[in-house]
Amino acid sequence: MPADLFGTPVLPGLATVDDLIAPDEEAALIAAIDSAPLSPFRFQGWTGKRLTASYGWRYDFDTARLGETDPMPDWLTPLKARAAAFAGLGRDDLVQALLIRYDPGAGIGWHRDRPVFEHVVGISLGAPAVMRLRRRIERGFERRSLPLPPCGAYHLSDEARHGWEHSIAPIEETRWSITFRSFTDRERPR
Repeated sequence: MPADLFGTPVLPGLATVDDLIAPDEEAALIAAIDSAPLSPFRFQGWTGKRLTASYGWRYDFDTARLGETDPMPDWLTPLKARAAAFAGLGRDDLVQALLIRYDPGAGIGWHRDRPVFEHVVGISLGAPAVMRLRRRIERGFERRSLPLPPCGAYHLSDEARHGWEHSIAPIEETRWSITFRSFTDRERPR
């Protein structure tokens, strides 16, 4: 779990690793993302600046429905296995992959991942960024921040996943990410 300068954990349910992938793997992953059928993110009729592609399962924010989509491509299989091992999950637990390219000026607003998903494992590529975290308290918000270095990964579970929102402010350089998710036991499609 990441800690501040005094060794205090940033947040229960948040784990990080700075080197889930090697720097020489990063360029190949970026090229694979850029070769994927990326399209602008859509949310209730609004089009975002970030480009995305989903595999396994896709949540449609215009219809508020979850549906199956194309299976994960073969090039994601080894990375999915590493992400699952990092999160202490079985390889088959990670059922959804989301590829994102954040061009300069693109970010992602405050949100929690959809409740159908449980574990969230993200891998950062390209420019470094900072994930902002917040939760509502009596007088506003309690806030934390988490550096997202290239080739590193984070795992949101438990309190960090369900009790906090997260966002990434727009940055001036291109950044890519790969996010894997598992279903909650109660929401798992049958």
